Amino acid sequence: MTRIIAGAARGLPLTVPGTGTRPTSDRVRESLFGSLEAQDLVAGARVLDLYAGSGALGLECASRGAASVDLVEKSRPAAGIAAKNAAKVATAAGVAARVHATGVEPFLRTSSATWDLVLMDPPYDVSDAEVTAVLTGLSPRLSPDAVVIVERAKRSAAPAWGEAGLEPLRDRTFGDTRLWWGQPRVSSQS
Repeated sequence: MTRIIAGAARGLPLTVPGTGTRPTSDRVRESLFGSLEAQDLVAGARVLDLYAGSGALGLECASRGAASVDLVEKSRPAAGIAAKNAAKVATAAGVAARVHATGVEPFLRTSSATWDLVLMDPPYDVSDAEVTAVLTGLSPRLSPDAVVIVERAKRSAAPAWGEAGLEPLRDRTFGDTRLWWGQPRVSSQS
């Protein structure tokens, strides 16, 4: 069972779609959020959860004090489940996550928002080229100190950060899962 790990909604169970999504394991979520909190990247952040599925990653941020959370999920059944989960977390944490039942690329083309933290967990069948296209569309929507985290299969190629106007920070492997961290490219000014 997937639950909120910490914060105002700690222990709250989340419904997970029966098919079509791959929830992030508890071990990966605990490590990820331990690192994010150690760097003070969640509290007060404007968070975007792409390929949200149940919304567990973005809703964990809501529980931990994010200022706003956008969940983007193309599958209508999964988006419906994410909306129900978001309502439960909003009651406990006071942060109402917005669920967008649309594809990631169309969402990025039409959004004018800016985000501080982006969690991107595409299905394994999303190609490297699609990941690069999403990162490219995302790049202008990031705050200067934003962090982008991409979760993929360990065997996947690293995101093409440079092609998207971003730069890598680090990566970490957990079993068959790898997390890549990136950020907006820092311009070298003298």
